[in-house]
Parts: sequence; C-alpha cells; structure tokens
Amino acid sequence: MQRDEIEEYVQRCQQLIESSPQMDEENTKVKLVQPFLELLGWDLYSTEVALEYTIPMASGSTHVDYALLVGDSPVVFVEAKPVRATLTDTEVQQLRSYMRQELDVDWGILTNGQSFEVLTKNRNENGGEEVSVVQFELDDLTENPGVLELLTKESIRSGKSDEVAEQVAQTNRAINALQDNEDGVTDAVTEAVEREVGELTIDLEEQAREFVQGLVSVLREQRQFVSDEPTANQEDTTATQPTVDEAEEPDEGYVIRFSDGKMIPEIDSEIHTQQKINMGEAVDYLIKHHDLIDKIELPYSPPRARKNCSINTEPEHPNGEEMRIPYELSNGCFLHTSLNTRGKKTRLRDIAENVDLAVEFLGEWPEEDE
Repeated sequence: MQRDEIEEYVQRCQQLIESSPQMDEENTKVKLVQPFLELLGWDLYSTEVALEYTIPMASGSTHVDYALLVGDSPVVFVEAKPVRATLTDTEVQQLRSYMRQELDVDWGILTNGQSFEVLTKNRNENGGEEVSVVQFELDDLTENPGVLELLTKESIRSGKSDEVAEQVAQTNRAINALQDNEDGVTDAVTEAVEREVGELTIDLEEQAREFVQGLVSVLREQRQFVSDEPTANQEDTTATQPTVDEAEEPDEGYVIRFSDGKMIPEIDSEIHTQQKINMGEAVDYLIKHHDLIDKIELPYSPPRARKNCSINTEPEHPNGEEMRIPYELSNGCFLHTSLNTRGKKTRLRDIAENVDLAVEFLGEWPEEDE
C-alpha cells in the first residue's frame, strides 16, 4: 500500500465530507466506505466482497452491510453508518452480535467514513469475546498510515493481522492495569527508589507518578504502529518529501505551539533555550488571551496531581510546602516549574485543556518523553 494512495484517499474523502456533511448512509457507503475497502485491497467486483450479507440469528436473520470473504468463508464484517452519525456503543454491540454468529469472522469494522473502530475476537481470553483493538479517525491516516496494514486483504489472509492484534491486546491490558492502579504503582516506584537511594531533595512521589504516566504514553505510542518496518516507499517518501509544516517548524529551543496557532516563543525570538521560561510564557498567554484564571479554581491542581498544585496565588503548595523554582506569572500568581521534561509537558497539556486547547512540543523537546 503506497503512502500517496492513502493521502489521495484521505483528501478525496475529506472534500466529500466537507461538501456534504449530512451525507446519508447509502452515499456514505458508495463514496466513502467502498473506496476504503478497495484501498485495503479488497475487490468489490469479485466474489470476495458480499453486500448485504445474510446472517442467521436466533429469531430469524439479519444483514451486515459488507462481508469480506476468503474462499467461501466470511472473515471480516463491515457495518457502515451515515457520515453525519456518531458511532456509539449500541452500534459496536450490534457488530459484536453479528460476528458472534459466524465462527470464521474474526474481524469487524464499524465506520461512518470518518471514524473507524476495529473489533477482533480475543480467542486467548474470555472465550473468544469480541474486543475493540483500535480506533482511528480519517485524519489520522495521513500521519499513521501503518494502521491500515492491520486490515489489508493480504494481512488478513496471511494471519499477520492476528499477530498484531495480540500485540495490541497485550499493550491494552498493560495500559489499563497502569491506569486502574496508578496510585499503587506510583507508591511502589516511590518506595523502591527510597529503599535503594534513601530520601531525595525532589518530590519523589510526583516524579514517580510522572514516570508511570509517561510509561502509559509510551505504550499508547507503541500501540499505534502496526507494521514492523516501514515499506521502502514510505522510507523514501518521509526522507525526501518533508511537509510544509515540517519545513516551518523550529529545530532548536524548547518551543510550545497551541492548537490555536500561537507559538511560544515566536520563531524570531531570542528565548528558545529555557523550558521554565517558555512554560511560564505559555501559561501567561493562556491567562491573557484565553481567560485561564476565570476557568480554574486556585490553587489549581491538575486531575493527575495528588500533592502539588500547578498555579497558586502564593509560591507554595496547598500543604504549605514552598514551590521549588516558581515562575511568577503576569497576574501575580505563581507557576510550579520544578518538574522534569515529561512533567512540564504533562502539566501544560493539563492546563491547556481548561481552555479547550491542545499543545505541541517542537524543537528540542525530547520525543521519547511523549
């Protein structure tokens, strides 16, 4: 599968959705879903794709929009909804019930042409229960085209999809375990470090929590890849054809860019080298231009912080401890900046969520801390 084919498909679908956001189900199938199946290598004009495939049910029968077959056996069910509809748990349960009726159907795809959810039968646990293995948006495919390798005809036929699904399932289990027991894992890491090195002058519990949260982020990032290696074409494309955004992005300094387009510091600014200063400038921007202080309660503690606060009217935490290396904001409040690189990024994301903005970290921010 060529990257340029994926980009062309995404661009064409985006244009169709933009011109017809209320597209009904039949048009969604013909204009968005069927080209998606063709992109995956399935021939719509052969016997390997069946439309309105009949599924026997206890009370009679029903139909799934598409069945993808290997030989005479269906192996993938595809259920389509109109582009204007939001995919819900009801539709997911419906697809699960369809998959349950056919022993050979290990895969299911639910889509409205711009959102996709992929299900597979987890044969190693829970008696083959249908589980969600990946969710993605149409827009994601430009940045992460490898996710489609999970669903290609060749991957399904060769069994590669099953191997990848198991990897993803293992990663999902690890993520869920870390999230469900974040406090316990944090305490265990804190105790282990204290046992080995004794007391430290840093807030060890907060550093341990950021380690656990960073581990979840790394696992999520790992979950995104599907192919073991990029194809030769993908390597050539990414190496020789940088995007406009890449060409304009700074390659030095700790640069922060919000989803409204604001970049801190600006490209021609001299302040590129201090994480603390740029973090403070970024929060000041949210205060001045997005009324941050009106949308939070001081002292402000992000949901994932247990002990320390991020913003307070005094350079101290709610428990009375002094902030280490506080940054004085333009409104007289103080920002806690005594954090490692991952911690600064996590806090900025938390703070920006209060004003409905996302954050990118450019320049010299280490990618491995995402």
